[in-house]
Amino acid sequence: MKFFIDTANLDEIAEAKSWGCLAGVTTNPSLYAKTGGKLEDFEPHMLKIAELCEGLPVSAESTAMTVEGMVEEGRRLSALAPNIVVKLPMCEAGLAACRALANEGVRVNMTLVFSATQALLAANAGARYISPFVGRYDDIALDGLSQLADVVACIKNYDWSDKNPDGRVEIIAASIRTPNHVTQAALMGADIATVPMKALKKCLHHPLTDAGLASFAADWARVTSN
Repeated sequence: MKFFIDTANLDEIAEAKSWGCLAGVTTNPSLYAKTGGKLEDFEPHMLKIAELCEGLPVSAESTAMTVEGMVEEGRRLSALAPNIVVKLPMCEAGLAACRALANEGVRVNMTLVFSATQALLAANAGARYISPFVGRYDDIALDGLSQLADVVACIKNYDWSDKNPDGRVEIIAASIRTPNHVTQAALMGADIATVPMKALKKCLHHPLTDAGLASFAADWARVTSN
């Protein structure tokens, strides 16, 4: 399973990339707002992320509400850099815009997916990536992992080679909060986990690893002090 980082923060992206395990970036309007960015700087900021990622897929989300607006904005975003993927919301307009953009060779990441039926509609509409959310289900005391499992199983049942520019569909496990979310997503066969920096660092650290490093450092300090 590949790791994407879910952020619009350039420093976080650079740090995750330095670890050698980053395979892409996902962003959304809320994440961009957290950077303090302004409307006129949105597209230049997406271009900076695309350049920083050196060809790795970067999802930039349309904020339009109509089919025409999504298609227009999708064309503009995808033209910024060859590695930009247009992110669209799961809704009637999003599906129609997805089909139109896919027909033009634009890769689409369909977001805000919460059910297998939504995922199947997105794949048929030409989505290259589908982002089912896990943590938001947990927020309302439902099992987000079981919904993710249904999405993975349904999508992997079929051949999508004629539906989108790359001829394949990848499942991005989104709204990831914990290392267990990542583990379970990998066990069920999700292609990608997109993880905020806080959760990514939780995946990196373990109390036994940290204790072992501290013990090694203390033992070596005794050696070097002799």
